[in-house]
Amino acid sequence: MSASSIFNRMAKWASRFTGRPLCFALALFVVLAWIVTGPVFEFSNTWQLVINTGTTIVTFLMVFLIQNAQNRDTEAIQLKLDELIRATRGAHNALLDLEELEEAELDGFRSRYAALAKAARASMDDDETERGTPEVGEPKRQGQE
Repeated sequence: MSASSIFNRMAKWASRFTGRPLCFALALFVVLAWIVTGPVFEFSNTWQLVINTGTTIVTFLMVFLIQNAQNRDTEAIQLKLDELIRATRGAHNALLDLEELEEAELDGFRSRYAALAKAARASMDDDETERGTPEVGEPKRQGQE
């Protein structure tokens, strides 16, 4: 088993565990215990350092877990959307990998769709809805005019 596979399995387990009410209750219990012990330790610098260090470590590690879970979810959503585009008659296969394009190329697609939406709104009557799939030409690549 590769290190990446081990990390992915641990990250999935940790993100599922930390997203449960039990984990929230556990964190709340730790904070309440820390607050209650304040008078015992006379609200010392060490007492404050314990919670600061603990929360910093947990936050630091959670950033990586959250990013891993978000990357997985985003990739799965992109694949599902790509499949819907691919399988839908009239859909434009040029839109399959938009997330891989440069910002200028995305802006080209965005402006074409904004123009289509504006034209559709302008041509709609009160009782009419837009259901067509007008052609969306592929935007010019950088360096092309």
